Formats: sequence, C-alpha cells, structure tokens
Amino acid sequence: MPPVYEPIPGGIRLRLRIQPKSRREGPQGVVALPEGGLALKFGVNAAPEDGKANAAIIALLARRLKVAKAAISVAAGAKDRRKLVDIQGPSETLAAALDAWLGPLSETSDDGAKS
Repeated sequence: MPPVYEPIPGGIRLRLRIQPKSRREGPQGVVALPEGGLALKFGVNAAPEDGKANAAIIALLARRLKVAKAAISVAAGAKDRRKLVDIQGPSETLAAALDAWLGPLSETSDDGAKS
C-alpha cells in the first residue's frame, strides 16, 4: 500500500481526497496530490454541505477501524476535498486495520498503474 497515512503522537494521520455524493462509499484508490505525495481517494454518499460529508467520513472510519467517533477528527481541510484526518489510538493497531481494509487497493492506483 502506498503511504497514505503516517504515525503521529497518539495515533495516525490519514491523507484523503474526498469524492462527495459518491455511489460507493469508502476507499476507491490512491491518487497523487498536486502539492506532492499521495492520498486515499475516498467516496461518501453525503453532500459537501453543513459538515455532512465530514460526519460521513468519521462514521465510516470509526465503524471500519473499530474506534469511537470521538477518536477521529479532521485536522485540516474541513471545507476542502483534500483532508488530513487524525485517528487516535495505538498506531500499530490502526495501521494494521487500515492495511487490511485497504489491501485490495494496493494492486492498482486510481490511474490504473501497478503499485
């Protein structure tokens, strides 16, 4: 899996590129960011209004990673498609859960290139 997250004190930081009003919720691939680096393309059904998309991201991550919603926060990009999301908890456990969830995405990136 390309590096779309990094350890931070007390947890991990996940880089996301959000696709609001998506038919399919959850991870959809890995994309290159214009400023450099990679992000996880992440779809949510919610519209990007009144924090609905952010709430949907937090709820889905909490459910899949088995952490409380209160342990997840949008550290940067609350009103942007590019977001940094902090998830509090044991870094190793969170990384393992993310790797297991995102494993199928490691075969190809969003542009179809092998990783």
